Amino acid sequence: MQQLSLFEQMQLLQVDKREVEIDEAKLTKVYYTITEVAEMFHVNASLLRFWEKEFPNQLANVKKNKKGDRYYNKADIANLKLLFHLVKEKRMTLEGAREYLKNNKKKVKDDKTLVENLEKIREFLLDLKKNIN
Repeated sequence: MQQLSLFEQMQLLQVDKREVEIDEAKLTKVYYTITEVAEMFHVNASLLRFWEKEFPNQLANVKKNKKGDRYYNKADIANLKLLFHLVKEKRMTLEGAREYLKNNKKKVKDDKTLVENLEKIREFLLDLKKNIN
């Protein structure tokens, strides 16, 4: 087993924290609790509640029961994925992300879809290379 340098370990940790892959086709439930969604994104539930206040246009339809528990559907998770991409992966400020979404909503979705598709192609090619050798 190869030993990684401290620098390489730090890079791996940073990548793991910033990049989240959620396959929306594998989401089987109609609603997910805030705890489940927070685990999907590897963030605290408080961050999701904060984003709900900061991005009311994108997360306005989050369902709440009488107790106030939040339930996210697939569309809400897709919106969170988009916000996560802008704020955590592209490292935009909240104001910058809000402005970017306001002006370029279709472009943001297309860019994120393109990145996801390229990542899938990369994984496929790496598997293919591994199987050839």
